[in-house]
Amino acid sequence: MKFTWLGHSGFRIEIGDQVLLLDPWITGNPVFPQDRRAEAIAGATHILLTHGHFDHANDVVSIARELDIPVVGIFDLVDPMAEREGIASVGFNKGGTVPLGSVGVTMVNAVHSSTLPSADGPRPAGSEAGFVLDDGTRRVYVSGDTDVTMDMELVEALHAPEIGILACGGHFTMDMARAAYAAKRFFNFRTVIPCHYKTFPLLAQSAQVLKDGLPGVDVIEPEVMGTIDL
Repeated sequence: MKFTWLGHSGFRIEIGDQVLLLDPWITGNPVFPQDRRAEAIAGATHILLTHGHFDHANDVVSIARELDIPVVGIFDLVDPMAEREGIASVGFNKGGTVPLGSVGVTMVNAVHSSTLPSADGPRPAGSEAGFVLDDGTRRVYVSGDTDVTMDMELVEALHAPEIGILACGGHFTMDMARAAYAAKRFFNFRTVIPCHYKTFPLLAQSAQVLKDGLPGVDVIEPEVMGTIDL
């Protein structure tokens, strides 16, 4: 598996026979090198969308059109988006699993919010979610934007993910200390990759607290457009 951080919560994930773009916010992302956009999205097979906020969804339609690939996420968000924008979608809901080539993607709970902008202000856009990715040999837990939740215990019991991608910059999601607590309390990760940090000054700028809180776990601070091969 290869994980390339696109900054903030965006990842290019090469898993099984798929290249998945997770929340690929590129345009306007202050930490993403705009001259590397083509490299970031090349060969992608699907877009995974955790929720509707701009810092996750703003580039979804343009990338889906450009590459002619579907957006995968909660039905109430991605299916109306697909109908409105003339793109393809794979809409499902929490507890459901969809096959993307050789990879199973299960939608799991997150605790956050999900809206899209409109002329009358933010409007509801389905529900926030996370994912478990399973290539048949290993499983990856994608927390999405969330606080610590007891549902994480069920994710571990049902899926036992070895790798965790955790949104943990604080302010809008759990912070590094809360993420460390969640990883210790609920999971048996071998590897943790933090995200949703460093983007803006109000978010955490370092994952040292997460590292200190998880002795024995390989906590890898990603570099933007750097690839982690696991």
